Amino acid sequence: MSNKEAIYQLKRPNTRSRLQQNFRNLGMTEGMTVIVHSSLSALGWVCGGPTAVVQALMDTVGEEGTIVMPTQTSDNSDPADWQRPPVPEEWWQIIRDETPAFDPQITPTRGMGAVVEAFRTYPGVKRSAHPMYSFAAWGKHADYITSEQPLEEGFGMKSPLAKVYELDGSILLLGVGHDSNTSLHLAEHSIVGRAKTKKGSALFENGERVWKTYEEIVYDSDVFEQLGIDFENENQVCKQQIGNAECKLMKQRTIVDFARIWLNEKKGESSI
Repeated sequence: MSNKEAIYQLKRPNTRSRLQQNFRNLGMTEGMTVIVHSSLSALGWVCGGPTAVVQALMDTVGEEGTIVMPTQTSDNSDPADWQRPPVPEEWWQIIRDETPAFDPQITPTRGMGAVVEAFRTYPGVKRSAHPMYSFAAWGKHADYITSEQPLEEGFGMKSPLAKVYELDGSILLLGVGHDSNTSLHLAEHSIVGRAKTKKGSALFENGERVWKTYEEIVYDSDVFEQLGIDFENENQVCKQQIGNAECKLMKQRTIVDFARIWLNEKKGESSI
C-alpha cells in the first residue's frame, strides 16, 4: 500500500497522543506488563512511524509498567532447515562457519516488523541473549524478563514468556492475529510426547564465536489461529479498532492455560 492510499483510508491521522488514548480505551493501564505483537502497515499511516507507536506504548504503561516484544532471528539457524527460501546444500557449511554470532546489541530481527526494530534500538530497552528466540523489554521488569533465557526450551518454563506469565502480564495483538501470538509457544511445552529436533546457531561462548547445536521441541504455529478463535468464543477479549487495525488485549495466563488444554486435546486429532 502506498503512503497516499494509507493516508486516505483514515479519517484522522494516527499520532503518538491519539494512539495512547486508543490504547487506554482498549484497556491498557499504567503499571501493566504487556507483550506486544504488531503490524505497522495494519494501523495505516502513523505520524512519526514506528517510533511514535513505541512511544505511545511506553506513555501508556509508564515507568512502572513493562513493554515486551519478540525479537526473533530465524536466519541465525541451520541452513539445512531453510525453506523460505532454501539454499544449495554446498552452501550449508559455509553459512555455519561464517554467520556472525548473535549479539543482542546489533543483530537485527527477521520478519518481526518495523515497530519491533524501532523498539529494539530504543534507549533503555534490554534484550535477551537467545540466538534465535530473543525478546526485548523496557520498563520496570525489563532486566528480569530478559535474563537467563536458556538455549534449549527457548520458549519454555524459564523463558521471557514464562516470566511474563509469572508477572500476570497481558498480550496486545496490534493488527495481527493469533498466528503471531508467541505466548502460545509456551503452552506447546505442555504437549505430552512433543517431538524434538536439532537446532544450530552462531553465538558467543566464552567470548569466542562458535556454531552451537542444541535440542529444541518442534514449534508449530499453524494451529494458533483456530486456537485463538476457540479461545475468543469462550473468554473475554478486549477489542477495538485502532487506525485501520483490529486490536485485541487479553491476559496472557488465561490464553496460555486455555492453550495447554486445547493443544493436548487436539493432539490426537491433528499433526500436533
